[in-house]
This record gives sequence, structure tokens and C-alpha cells, in this order.
Amino acid sequence: MDSLIAQHRSIDVAESEFRKYLLDDDVLRHDYKEWCRREGYTERRGFIEYCNAYIDREQDLWDVLDDPDMR
Repeated sequence: MDSLIAQHRSIDVAESEFRKYLLDDDVLRHDYKEWCRREGYTERRGFIEYCNAYIDREQDLWDVLDDPDMR
């Protein structure tokens, strides 16, 4: 999922690509269902929720770099 987000830099496009992969790969679909269950996400929103968390983590990294107290 990380590589799709980094590659496309758009949640909508990354999600669309991920959905295509899910349709073509039974193992990925099964693993995704299990991941959603473990993480407490619905299958419909799991990828988007993951994207939002990913973007937040990326922003936190930049925030640390921009923090004048950290210099």
C-alpha cells in the first residue's frame, strides 16, 4: 500500500489501483480482509484510512524537520 501511495500521491488514484489489484489477486484480497479485521477497518474504507494515517506520519516527519526547537 505504501508504494501505491508514494507512486501516485493521490488517495483516489492509489485506491483505484489497489482495487484493481484486489480484483486480480485472491491472496491479496484475503490478506487485505484479514488486515482490515485486525486493524478494525471496514474493507470499504480500510485503504483510505491507511492512506490518511500514512499521510499523517509523513507530515509528522516534515513537522519535526521544520520545528525550530529541534535545530
